[in-house]
Amino acid sequence: MSREQIIERLIPRPRSRFLLVTCLQCGNKQIFPDTAKIRVVCNVCGEPLALPTGGKAKILGRVEKVLE
Repeated sequence: MSREQIIERLIPRPRSRFLLVTCLQCGNKQIFPDTAKIRVVCNVCGEPLALPTGGKAKILGRVEKVLE
């Protein structure tokens, strides 16, 4: 095993990621985790952007970018 494989095995990567999501109503962009535990609403117009499902959130806006 190479050194990178050993380090990767010892320090696991997180399973969740942050998303940059654009609101379909007003175009506002927000960042939140893909495992949102609460209902995420747009800061400008109040439109829901994500709904919790118990695991990964159901994204209702447009995902612009996945941040790792």
